[in-house]
Amino acid sequence: MTRTSTMFRIVLPLAGVGLLGAFVWQARAARGVASSDRDAQPAATQPVTSGTRAEGRVAAYPGAEVTVGTDIAGTVAHVLVQEKEAVRRGQLLVELASAEQRAALAEARARIGEAEANVRLAETQVTRWQALRSQDLAAQQSLDAAVRDRDAAKAQLDLARATADRLDAVLAKTRIVSPIDGVVIARSVEVGQPVQSGTSLVTVADLQRMRIEAEVDEFDAARVSLGATVAVSAEGFDGRTWRGRVEEIP
Repeated sequence: MTRTSTMFRIVLPLAGVGLLGAFVWQARAARGVASSDRDAQPAATQPVTSGTRAEGRVAAYPGAEVTVGTDIAGTVAHVLVQEKEAVRRGQLLVELASAEQRAALAEARARIGEAEANVRLAETQVTRWQALRSQDLAAQQSLDAAVRDRDAAKAQLDLARATADRLDAVLAKTRIVSPIDGVVIARSVEVGQPVQSGTSLVTVADLQRMRIEAEVDEFDAARVSLGATVAVSAEGFDGRTWRGRVEEIP
């Protein structure tokens, strides 16, 4: 039977008057029981920071845990993931209702078509007045008016395109995707729930980049040093320990 053995490498950052310990957690598959792995030897066989003890918690490295939110207000239309589900970077997590944004975008694109037709007509008018003016059959004022109308039509086309681009960007924000590969560790919304801009929706963590953070009492701070060997134990795993190493004291 294949079991997963776990190796802890330890970081002990200084925080305020105490030390904040962070233990990097890397899981890997190994045949046999975990105690057969040399990185998971009982603590009794290893010296541990002169008997110093500290409680800690499992946490992700900076950048390895991301809480995904929404940049716009709306109503949750679909939640496509569950807690403990593995996700890939770019995978759709939550989708907000977007009928209104889609209708506005369709209207903006229709205005682009109308503006393009106006530009073509205005350019034809300018060409016609230029030909007449070259034969001295039209006043310069008429040509100037045609040029003005063409420039105004082009400005309206630019405005229509910019509006469509803005609405397209808003529509894209109704689709919330995962920024990293990882596992969903928290899901904060349900279908039909209204949300405001900035609302947290889903938390994704890369569980291959974990550590344990612990606070060491200031009285024991001087007894902790980089590279020191430590033993890690966890509730629910009575009698089982893992070997670690102090990796950071900021």
